[in-house]
Amino acid sequence: MEFPEDFNQLELLDTHGQQIPRGTSSLWTGSDEEEEEEEDEEEGGERPEEWYLQKESSLQDQPQELLLWAAENNRVSTVKSLLATDATLVSCSDEDGYTPLHRAAYGGHVDVASALLHAGSRVNARTADGWSPLHSACRWSRVSMASLLLRHGAQLNAQTNGGLTPLHLAASNPDSAHTLELLLSQRHLNASLCSSSAETAGQVAQRSGPHHYLFEMVEECVSVTPSQT
Repeated sequence: MEFPEDFNQLELLDTHGQQIPRGTSSLWTGSDEEEEEEEDEEEGGERPEEWYLQKESSLQDQPQELLLWAAENNRVSTVKSLLATDATLVSCSDEDGYTPLHRAAYGGHVDVASALLHAGSRVNARTADGWSPLHSACRWSRVSMASLLLRHGAQLNAQTNGGLTPLHLAASNPDSAHTLELLLSQRHLNASLCSSSAETAGQVAQRSGPHHYLFEMVEECVSVTPSQT
């Protein structure tokens, strides 16, 4: 899928956010079968352990897909077992470029992410759309995950193909106060970066949620810090 250079990626997230690739065989457009599974899960709540065991059994002959699935579903023991058998699996990805660490990041599965990072997962791996695991964590306001990734060298000011930083994505989420506080407290944050639609994260926050006031501490720091040549 190709987009013009000035497309607004945040608007696309608002209208098609539910279709962001998540499954091991997911596509941007999604499938009826996957949608039905998601609806069933929402109606029935958390799945029983037997369902997870059956799913793992069905993927035993597909270790890459099993690892991606296990990372997304917080199956820590399965992740560790797979990596102990074949450490190179940590670098696998789905057709959209999402690695196991991306999957763990948007789910907020800190223990899984820690195991993946310990096994050598690239903290700044990019998807086809230029998303890093930190982008995924900040989009869904996974503050503990974002903190873990930053401690392991995640690029704070990384931009997606649409120019979005983790701060842009956190600013677009009305439930991201703690994530915004974490990002805005980082010493090397560049809050002035613009997306491809020429918006800063602060401008996104002003129109998207109730936490735009948090950006005042960055504005105050900018106004009193002399520029360096």
